[in-house]
Amino acid sequence: MSVSSGEALVVRGPNGAGKSTLLRLLAGIHRPTDGTVRFNGREVDERDRVFRREVASMIGLPPMAPDLTLRDHIELVASTWFVSLGECRALAESLLAEFGLTALSQRFPHELSSGQTQLFGLAMVLARPYSFALLDEPEQRLDGHHLQAVGAALRRRTDSGVGLVVATHSDELASTIGGTIHHLGGEA
Repeated sequence: MSVSSGEALVVRGPNGAGKSTLLRLLAGIHRPTDGTVRFNGREVDERDRVFRREVASMIGLPPMAPDLTLRDHIELVASTWFVSLGECRALAESLLAEFGLTALSQRFPHELSSGQTQLFGLAMVLARPYSFALLDEPEQRLDGHHLQAVGAALRRRTDSGVGLVVATHSDELASTIGGTIHHLGGEA
């Protein structure tokens, strides 16, 4: 299988079918026992600076510091990728608004509900430069309204040229994202 810029690959299948394992292989966290995984013609290597700059991934929630606010986290992530302070602030505002977290921007991660934590984790992952995103079940713990918002946000990214691989159990999210659907282990 392959995914190009501006395309989405939605990976579906029952629990234990290998969706998360596939994403870990694509992210370079695990090495394949057979075959190869390539990004832009080069073997995937999570230690490769070029690969790390191009591929953002959310396979589980990102680490969160208990003494940083949501805004602080997003600005910190953005700043580590050489974004100017003004750009960091603007990006934080934009991501917090996009995921409905603006009113919570001065809260700490432990003050969030589980759904808000999921949205915040996704915002943190998207607060850096990338041309591809790998997302493992970004719909976890989300209500219908926020599921639609996440689907629309991901669709905007593919429309702007980002390549996307998403493992999901959600028919609604898969439909909103669009793209190719690949089923692992079990009936389609």
